Amino acid sequence: MEFITQTDLSPFINCIMVDECIDPEQDTKIPIYADGYPGIMFHKSTHDFYRQPRTKKLSELFLYGQTLESITLETKGVFSCVVVQLYPFASKYLLNIDPKILNDDCYDLLQVTHVPVSDFYQKLTTAETLVDTVTIISDLMRELIAANEVPQNDNIQQSIKRIIEQRGRVKIQDIQAELNIPERTFERNFVSEVGLTPKQFAKIIQFQYSVDTLNSENFNTLTDVGIGSGFSDQSHFTRAFKEYTGMTPSLYLQTAQAM
Repeated sequence: MEFITQTDLSPFINCIMVDECIDPEQDTKIPIYADGYPGIMFHKSTHDFYRQPRTKKLSELFLYGQTLESITLETKGVFSCVVVQLYPFASKYLLNIDPKILNDDCYDLLQVTHVPVSDFYQKLTTAETLVDTVTIISDLMRELIAANEVPQNDNIQQSIKRIIEQRGRVKIQDIQAELNIPERTFERNFVSEVGLTPKQFAKIIQFQYSVDTLNSENFNTLTDVGIGSGFSDQSHFTRAFKEYTGMTPSLYLQTAQAM
């Protein structure tokens, strides 16, 4: 199912994804790797969702930050979930907090008090269709954005867009020079918006492109994937891949094929 993001939210939402399981005995494990995007997740499930490692019980409605270390979401039985993948800067506009504190963590949106999140949550629990669920989450996002009134930083948003478009294969100094911003100011503003330095973000986008290539199976050799993703050599590619997944590219392929 494809969801069309409404115009006023298109600057904040990258895409909307759904997943579900109807087997009451199924053990579900969803691997999550660094991709450069935070997001909002709402789920209905027979059993709770847990974040591994650390066995952290997750709220039914939460906003997650940048993922740096590979994690797994685990549950058992019947569930449905909607994930609204946000652009890298969007979490600040929704919560008006330092996005860096959300790195490798999540924020329970049911704890928000300055917006009636509980009202939206009640609507979500009784929503009959995924379209209704997405509409309710969209309305909640509008409330949060309006309540926080965070001024947008066009320079940082432009630099994020360029890094994504060039798949992380860009010199950060070139972007900073084109924007005519001192290097330290640019990095400070970027971290304030995204929670990562520009170099960290570009590295993650480059890594994610290699993951997408592996998942597409549209390649001849792993060396082709590494070079095509902009890594200088196979060892550099393997090292970066292992940093974000905990496994080599070849082991990742074997694991994905076995699932």
